Amino acid sequence: MTAQIIVYVVYTLVSITLTIWVARTLHKNGRVFLIEAFHGSEERADAVNHLLVVGFYLINIGFVLLFLRSGERPQGVIEGIEYCATKLGFVMLVLGAMHFFNMYNFDKMRKKARTNQTPPSLPGAAY
Repeated sequence: MTAQIIVYVVYTLVSITLTIWVARTLHKNGRVFLIEAFHGSEERADAVNHLLVVGFYLINIGFVLLFLRSGERPQGVIEGIEYCATKLGFVMLVLGAMHFFNMYNFDKMRKKARTNQTPPSLPGAAY
């Protein structure tokens, strides 16, 4: 195997591993926000959570694979390390942006769910 192929394989494997780790973290911890956003409907929250993870995989892995071709091809070990570091750094920034985008949307959904809830009636209160 040439050095370029090794660098491409390392970049792809590390990028996809990072994508899987972030997706699992979002899936696990985002569930709480979605349950609240869907007024306690765990079935609906889990379905939406799963769909979000699928979309996250498709977008990020697609980006990782398309981004592989951009830039100059590494010719040596130093260039290979720089290539991987640059590409992985950019992938991490994209994953971070996707994370904050998801968090923003989860928070909006949660706030909307809270404002749509009617307050409980107090015993003996006349309206």
